[in-house]
Amino acid sequence: MFAQRSERRGSSRRDSAAQSVGSRRPSIDPSRLVPMDKVAAIGGSSHFNVVFIGAGNIMFGSDEGPWNHSFRFEHKLGPRLKVVALIDPAIERATAVLQKKCESFVISAYQDTRVFKTFEDFVRNMSPHDKPRAIIVGSPPMFRGSLQAGRDIELQILKHFPGVAMFIEKPITTGPEGEISDGFKIAKMIQDSHTTCSVGYMLRYLKAVQMMKQIINDNNLTVMSTIARYACAYESIAKPDWWDKSKSAGPIIEQGTHFCDLSRYFGGEVDIDTVQAHSLEWDENAGLLTKIAIDESKILPENRIPRVTAAVWKYDSGAVGSFTHLVALQGHNYSCEFEVYADGYSLKLVNPYVQPVLYIRKPGDDNETTMRFADDDPFFSEVSNLIDVIEDIDEDAAEAQILSSYEDAVRTYQFTWAIRKATERARAAKIKNQASAEA
Repeated sequence: MFAQRSERRGSSRRDSAAQSVGSRRPSIDPSRLVPMDKVAAIGGSSHFNVVFIGAGNIMFGSDEGPWNHSFRFEHKLGPRLKVVALIDPAIERATAVLQKKCESFVISAYQDTRVFKTFEDFVRNMSPHDKPRAIIVGSPPMFRGSLQAGRDIELQILKHFPGVAMFIEKPITTGPEGEISDGFKIAKMIQDSHTTCSVGYMLRYLKAVQMMKQIINDNNLTVMSTIARYACAYESIAKPDWWDKSKSAGPIIEQGTHFCDLSRYFGGEVDIDTVQAHSLEWDENAGLLTKIAIDESKILPENRIPRVTAAVWKYDSGAVGSFTHLVALQGHNYSCEFEVYADGYSLKLVNPYVQPVLYIRKPGDDNETTMRFADDDPFFSEVSNLIDVIEDIDEDAAEAQILSSYEDAVRTYQFTWAIRKATERARAAKIKNQASAEA
């Protein structure tokens, strides 16, 4: 169970109401794991066939972050897990990660896995025994979320495997702004087909986030403002595509999307027409970075990412939101905070990716209660909930909820594009004004 501590700034009293919120899921500690053939199956007795699309970091882990979907499926399903196919055009990479799995105690899940270059290859060569119960899409976002052939994996899944559950990584796509409407059409197709679909906005599953939701709901609060800040450690980001807006769509869409999604999760729908934003660009004096891990000179100037993005907007409710994203820190640790304000209440989430801390201020008390969540794994929670929904586990019906639908994810994607476009409009206006002044 996760270790949750409560402390008071200026007081030794504990918050009994907050303390009563227990762990929804056990955390995953690799040092305590046992071989899959030694653990009991969870939630059922039959094999659970899964298809993985993508053999990269999000699916199999890396040193850059806590993501590793295969790890969570292995320890949710235990020996029931059967990965029938691994699909990735980089056959050598897929074969290498598969071999590594087969040399470990999770061999039973992967010993019969076949590698395919494309989804179509799998469809043509699969047997009835290979039919999946869930398809996990962790391929690069530029290859999904579209109605265009070759970038329409959701439509292909709906066509060949109607009714089979999907898990889609975020953002749903990094295609051009003009294709946002495609996303809404895909969302409607998924909804109309009654297909179970979860999108990987895992921060919604944090115990701290759910505690914030509970406080708001229990006290019948209306959110007045959300304030988000995300400062990444750019020195450790060594993927050239991340620094290229033409490939990643920029840091707000590719990275800041989690905090834009949290903003919507608490503030409600955004009035897109009210979004305003400014950016600090690479060619401005304050935008000079000294420890970029890639050669930025190889990226066209117009495609280089902003160093800072600061946005404000109105929600449909009338509340106000803001978000500042910074490409500013060196080293490895990021600095992230998310605040929600309502009448008499302040809820501040700090360091949500690792060891989250929640600061709570309530009416009638100037002190803050501090809640610490030492072992929380929202990646596991989102996978666990998905499996429980697929299998209709009655015992956890109140917990087994998918917190981010495809339509929800499209709205977050639309919001992040609105922020990027607002910065570009502001920059263009500044350049135009400078040119007029010089003339």
